[in-house]
Amino acid sequence: MAVKFKLYGTLGCHLCDDALALCLAVMPADDVEVVDIIDDEKLLELYRISIPVLECLSDQKKLFWPFEQKQILELL
Repeated sequence: MAVKFKLYGTLGCHLCDDALALCLAVMPADDVEVVDIIDDEKLLELYRISIPVLECLSDQKKLFWPFEQKQILELL
């Protein structure tokens, strides 16, 4: 199954852990790829102060924290 979403965050970010838990409650684990922004200078610049960020790959729509399961479901 192909990845449908990217969740941008970093290690040690409890909000990122919370966002991943919300995602996994409404979609299979294979649908979401966790991307550590620390590994990419451009992503770090873009999302440094706004992680976690969930991006839908089909239309590039993004949810910026805080978001809820309802908002994730609207992206599905």
